[in-house]
Amino acid sequence: MPEKRNGPAAKSTQRRMSKPQGSKPKHSDAERAVTARDAAVAVAQPLNAAKQLSSFEAAMKLFHARKLAEGRELFQIAASGPERDVAQRARLHIAMCDRRLQQPTVTLRSAEDYYNYAVALINSRNIGDARAHLEKALQMAPGTDHIHYALALAQALSGDLTNAHENLKRAIELEPRNRILARQDTDFAPLAHQAPFEMLLYPEKKSW
Repeated sequence: MPEKRNGPAAKSTQRRMSKPQGSKPKHSDAERAVTARDAAVAVAQPLNAAKQLSSFEAAMKLFHARKLAEGRELFQIAASGPERDVAQRARLHIAMCDRRLQQPTVTLRSAEDYYNYAVALINSRNIGDARAHLEKALQMAPGTDHIHYALALAQALSGDLTNAHENLKRAIELEPRNRILARQDTDFAPLAHQAPFEMLLYPEKKSW
């Protein structure tokens, strides 16, 4: 079989391939030093007030969304800004994030799990979270007297007296012994002789 000869197009391609490739220009030591110095200056520039406030506001949104790790990073940025009040609040929220991130993850499955965890929260005076867990427990097990009682207590401690009265009333309707328990409960003591709690806890006084 006769050997193929290279045509003009092939020779042209060979010439292009054999042409030495251009090398990238090298920076001198002086140029590299200037570049590094510029980068260092950019990093060292202080955070201005507008960016500080923007970081803090974004961090607060993450904080309320329970994205604590992401929020903590933005709080750290805000804490380094020039506005002292914003920086102080950022540092306080960093500490709050640290405490919550260190808490072990709790797995809650049943109404009793939510109830027991909520009671622990009430004892530590974390009333807001306690209410949320008790409301969840009540959704899972409606008509449970001790859950109504605990929710009434959490609501009373948070100043929601109307709902506290309604849940305590329901707890007593479901289990009359809750009336005696509430009389002896020190957390209900400030309300025991105020209307309408007094009539609920001491119905015998109507005949006095």
